[in-house]
Amino acid sequence: MSIDDVTAIASDALFLVIKVSAPILLVSLIVGLLISIFQTVTSIQEQTLTFVPKILAVFLSIIVLGNWMLTQITEFMNRLWSNFSLYTR
Repeated sequence: MSIDDVTAIASDALFLVIKVSAPILLVSLIVGLLISIFQTVTSIQEQTLTFVPKILAVFLSIIVLGNWMLTQITEFMNRLWSNFSLYTR
């Protein structure tokens, strides 16, 4: 196994982490932004107000996107394990 192989695997793994986590992070960002705008408009200065809507939005997005996320991770692991004999040389 060469350094190029290790670099390619690490690069693919990092890209997978970014690709799988991006939708959840974007949902959290958008909900936080909307709650912040709501707080600014209504002059509510409660810092803990954003936690419950964010948690619910992230939970719902995991329910909706969980199958896709698991499929992406499973395909990556299957690809790694199917090429395992190439990496041991």
